[in-house]
Amino acid sequence: MTESIVVINPNSTSACTEAIDAAMQALRLEGGPAIECVTMNEGPPGIESQHDSDSIIIPLCDYILTRDNDASAFVIACFSDPGLHAARERTDHPVLGIAECAYLTAMTQGEAFGVISILEPSVKRHGRYVRQMGIDSRSAGDRAIGLGVVELAQEEKVLDRMIETGRALRDEDGADVLILGCAGMARYRDQVSDAVSLPVVEPSQAAVAIAMGRLCCG
Repeated sequence: MTESIVVINPNSTSACTEAIDAAMQALRLEGGPAIECVTMNEGPPGIESQHDSDSIIIPLCDYILTRDNDASAFVIACFSDPGLHAARERTDHPVLGIAECAYLTAMTQGEAFGVISILEPSVKRHGRYVRQMGIDSRSAGDRAIGLGVVELAQEEKVLDRMIETGRALRDEDGADVLILGCAGMARYRDQVSDAVSLPVVEPSQAAVAIAMGRLCCG
């Protein structure tokens, strides 16, 4: 049976899933695992608060259980990593959270990472996670662009704010690598990297790349 990685968008915004799916093209290699991106229709339009994040944990874990026999690995494609530890209890297959993987990947590309977030409540939530991981000494900063998940389709407006925020993280906070703090930002990675002249980690790519390595190494 061909190995497969199921990438789960826990929000119900299909445009976000489409952006994630497009980012996966670089990882769809001949002979490699199939990469399937799915939308949790039970989820909120965007995961923008701790309540939003917590609300999807049970449906997410239930979905992973239904796919346990036909998937080789799972990726939770939300930068809050909702239900990550609970999901790992539901399956023997690898379960990766995109935030955890993005932070780990960023630390291989620079000394101090900066996160481009969507909203101010996201910044606080990310800060808790960084402290829980024990990597706050490597964090240069986390700044919000002031736009929610659904608004990320407004390309010109979003890109301008992301570039402005990325430059502030670089020039004012000292970041030498950036992380996109929402899976729905995937389409803007290359443009932000070019404009800011820093490496930019796209979290879903980071998580799927790690999942591929896990499958390759057995």
